[in-house]
Amino acid sequence: MSYLETTADVYRQAAQEPQVGLCCTTNPVWQLPGLSIPQRMLSMNYGCGSTVNPRDLTGSPTVLYVGVGGGMELLQFAYFSRRPGAVIGVDVVPEMLEASRQNMRTAEEQNEWFRSEFVDLRPGDALHLPVPDESVDVAAQNCLFNIFKLDDLKRALQETYRVLKPHGRLVMSDPTCEQPMSAELRADERLRALCLTGSLPLQQYLDLITSVGFGTVEVRARRAYRVLSPQHYATDELIYIESVEVCAIKDPMPADGPCIFTGRTAIYYGAQELFDDQKGHVLLQNQPLAVCDKTAAALLALGRDDIFVSPSTYHYDGGGCC
Repeated sequence: MSYLETTADVYRQAAQEPQVGLCCTTNPVWQLPGLSIPQRMLSMNYGCGSTVNPRDLTGSPTVLYVGVGGGMELLQFAYFSRRPGAVIGVDVVPEMLEASRQNMRTAEEQNEWFRSEFVDLRPGDALHLPVPDESVDVAAQNCLFNIFKLDDLKRALQETYRVLKPHGRLVMSDPTCEQPMSAELRADERLRALCLTGSLPLQQYLDLITSVGFGTVEVRARRAYRVLSPQHYATDELIYIESVEVCAIKDPMPADGPCIFTGRTAIYYGAQELFDDQKGHVLLQNQPLAVCDKTAAALLALGRDDIFVSPSTYHYDGGGCC
């Protein structure tokens, strides 16, 4: 049995009997006016963050969501795109698709605005998306890509890049881990399926995203997720796992490399009204400007004593230098 078959078995069971806490963080579920989320959907919230952000969802976009879970984020996306087929949900597990269909019917009873036809549920997987080239505005996955081994992860990223329109957005939430894991942990297919031992270091995760062509990447949140302790797992030390929320934008790749925002800010505090680096970045006197890591490095390399550049906060909410 391959690790992907093990994963399908884990989530087949989770579809048939909801498992609260299978994969979650402490961040609250979006509360939106007029939105009622069925209890079974909440119980089947198998994500490690959120992929729903209103600033990605203006203009009633077409949204692709891979790995449907109980359908909670499908319903949240449909809140912003209230038209037939606007939200496409893809899953490899038939039982999960059926559970999501049932939950959509309950959601239709609880929400006057919602129609099940807003959500198009399709069989398929992240490595072979049943979606045409450049046909969706926003793609999303929550605690799925971390399960893939490296070759499959790159294939999933390439597939998502393929189906996004130019300037489309891939919004993701995945666990990451900066510590090495034992070969025994990495080889445990069930722990990988449970979103624990497939976690990559954040920089490697970001490098894989940009390697398939995404020209802009935003790290929007980073928070505590799990620990693997020697008392319970095959490790000699406590391993700390975080979850990260990232948006990758299908912008053209800049000649000098991708723009990756990790929550850095530049502030000019010199004698002039502003500082212009002649590269498109203007810093007004004592006004913070969000900068990508590339711009932050370039400003620091100037060696000036009137420009402050903050460390990464791993929280980014838009705007800035690019």
